[in-house]
Amino acid sequence: MIAKLQCTVIDCPDPTALATFYGHVLGRHPVTDDATWTTLTAPDGQQIAFQQVADHRPPRWPDPAHPQQFHLDFEVETREDVIRARHEVEALGATFLHDSGGARSGFLTFADPAGHPFCLCYGQGLPPAADAG
Repeated sequence: MIAKLQCTVIDCPDPTALATFYGHVLGRHPVTDDATWTTLTAPDGQQIAFQQVADHRPPRWPDPAHPQQFHLDFEVETREDVIRARHEVEALGATFLHDSGGARSGFLTFADPAGHPFCLCYGQGLPPAADAG
Protein backbone atom coordinates (compact mmCIF):
# COMPACT_ATOMS: atom_id res chain seq x y z
CA MET A 1 0.00 0.00 0.00
CA ILE A 2 1.29 3.43 -0.91
CA ALA A 3 -1.29 5.53 0.91
CA LYS A 4 -4.62 5.50 2.74
CA LEU A 5 -7.66 7.38 1.43
CA GLN A 6 -8.12 10.47 3.60
CA CYS A 7 -11.44 11.67 2.18
CA THR A 8 -13.49 12.14 -0.96
CA VAL A 9 -13.89 15.81 -1.94
CA ILE A 10 -16.87 17.00 -3.96
CA ASP A 11 -16.82 20.37 -5.73
CA CYS A 12 -20.03 22.38 -5.45
CA PRO A 13 -21.33 25.95 -5.26
CA ASP A 14 -22.53 25.73 -1.61
CA PRO A 15 -20.62 23.25 0.62
CA THR A 16 -22.87 23.61 3.65
CA ALA A 17 -26.07 23.03 1.66
CA LEU A 18 -24.73 19.97 -0.18
CA ALA A 19 -23.20 18.50 3.00
CA THR A 20 -26.55 18.97 4.74
CA PHE A 21 -28.28 17.09 1.88
CA TYR A 22 -25.86 14.14 2.12
CA GLY A 23 -25.89 14.38 5.93
CA HIS A 24 -29.62 13.60 5.83
CA VAL A 25 -29.03 10.72 3.40
CA LEU A 26 -26.30 9.19 5.61
CA GLY A 27 -27.52 10.22 9.07
CA ARG A 28 -24.44 12.36 9.72
CA HIS A 29 -23.96 15.92 10.89
CA PRO A 30 -21.94 18.32 8.73
CA VAL A 31 -19.05 20.25 10.23
CA THR A 32 -18.31 23.56 8.50
CA ASP A 33 -14.70 24.69 8.78
CA ASP A 34 -15.41 27.88 6.85
CA ALA A 35 -17.73 29.00 4.05
CA THR A 36 -15.63 27.08 1.50
CA TRP A 37 -15.32 23.64 3.17
CA THR A 38 -17.75 21.32 4.99
CA THR A 39 -17.13 17.72 6.07
CA LEU A 40 -19.21 14.65 6.93
CA THR A 41 -17.43 12.04 9.05
CA ALA A 42 -18.61 8.46 9.59
CA PRO A 43 -18.14 6.70 12.94
CA ASP A 44 -15.21 4.76 11.41
CA GLY A 45 -13.53 8.05 10.44
CA GLN A 46 -14.30 7.95 6.72
CA GLN A 47 -14.92 11.44 5.39
CA ILE A 48 -16.70 13.14 2.52
CA ALA A 49 -15.76 16.81 2.14
CA PHE A 50 -17.56 19.48 0.14
CA GLN A 51 -15.47 22.25 -1.39
CA GLN A 52 -16.79 25.53 -2.77
CA VAL A 53 -16.04 26.22 -6.43
CA ALA A 54 -17.05 29.66 -7.64
CA ASP A 55 -17.77 28.66 -11.25
CA HIS A 56 -19.15 25.18 -10.60
CA ARG A 57 -20.53 23.58 -13.76
CA PRO A 58 -22.81 20.71 -12.82
CA PRO A 59 -22.78 17.48 -14.78
CA ARG A 60 -25.77 16.63 -16.96
CA TRP A 61 -25.85 12.86 -16.77
CA PRO A 62 -26.04 11.00 -19.12
CA ASP A 63 -24.92 13.77 -21.54
CA PRO A 64 -21.27 12.99 -22.44
CA ALA A 65 -20.66 16.67 -23.20
CA HIS A 66 -21.16 17.34 -19.46
CA PRO A 67 -19.80 14.14 -17.81
CA GLN A 68 -20.80 13.01 -14.36
CA GLN A 69 -17.26 13.63 -12.96
CA PHE A 70 -17.92 11.08 -10.19
CA HIS A 71 -20.91 9.52 -8.49
CA LEU A 72 -21.75 7.99 -5.14
CA ASP A 73 -23.61 4.71 -4.69
CA PHE A 74 -25.68 4.23 -1.54
CA GLU A 75 -27.16 0.87 -0.57
CA VAL A 76 -30.58 -0.03 0.79
CA GLU A 77 -31.92 -3.57 1.19
CA THR A 78 -34.93 -4.01 -1.09
CA ARG A 79 -36.97 -2.47 -3.90
CA GLU A 80 -39.53 -1.36 -1.28
CA ASP A 81 -36.73 0.36 0.68
CA VAL A 82 -35.50 2.18 -2.42
CA ILE A 83 -39.01 3.50 -3.14
CA ARG A 84 -39.20 4.89 0.42
CA ALA A 85 -35.69 6.33 0.06
CA ARG A 86 -36.64 7.92 -3.27
CA HIS A 87 -39.36 9.99 -1.60
CA GLU A 88 -36.95 11.03 1.16
CA VAL A 89 -34.11 12.18 -1.12
CA GLU A 90 -36.55 13.99 -3.42
CA ALA A 91 -37.95 15.82 -0.37
CA LEU A 92 -34.37 16.89 0.39
CA GLY A 93 -33.92 18.33 -3.12
CA ALA A 94 -32.72 15.43 -5.28
CA THR A 95 -33.98 15.10 -8.86
CA PHE A 96 -34.94 11.67 -10.18
CA LEU A 97 -33.06 10.66 -13.36
CA HIS A 98 -33.36 6.90 -14.00
CA ASP A 99 -34.74 3.57 -12.71
CA SER A 100 -32.86 0.43 -13.77
CA GLY A 101 -36.15 -1.43 -13.31
CA GLY A 102 -34.90 -4.51 -11.51
CA ALA A 103 -37.48 -6.34 -9.42
CA ARG A 104 -34.99 -7.91 -6.96
CA SER A 105 -31.90 -5.77 -7.49
CA GLY A 106 -31.01 -2.60 -9.32
CA PHE A 107 -30.65 1.10 -8.74
CA LEU A 108 -32.33 4.48 -9.03
CA THR A 109 -30.22 7.41 -10.24
CA PHE A 110 -30.73 10.97 -9.02
CA ALA A 111 -28.99 14.32 -9.26
CA ASP A 112 -28.13 15.95 -5.94
CA PRO A 113 -28.99 19.64 -5.44
CA ALA A 114 -25.68 20.65 -7.11
CA GLY A 115 -26.30 18.38 -10.13
CA HIS A 116 -23.99 15.44 -9.26
CA PRO A 117 -25.49 12.03 -10.04
CA PHE A 118 -25.81 9.45 -7.27
CA CYS A 119 -27.48 6.06 -7.07
CA LEU A 120 -29.64 4.34 -4.50
CA CYS A 121 -28.84 0.65 -5.04
CA TYR A 122 -30.97 -2.22 -3.74
CA GLY A 123 -30.74 -5.99 -3.54
CA GLN A 124 -27.02 -5.99 -4.30
CA GLY A 125 -26.28 -8.61 -1.63
CA LEU A 126 -29.05 -11.02 -2.68
CA PRO A 127 -28.14 -14.45 -4.03
CA PRO A 128 -29.12 -15.01 -7.67
CA ALA A 129 -32.70 -16.12 -8.22
CA ALA A 130 -33.10 -19.88 -8.64
CA ASP A 131 -33.67 -21.00 -12.24
CA ALA A 132 -37.18 -22.24 -12.84
CA GLY A 133 -36.06 -24.40 -15.76
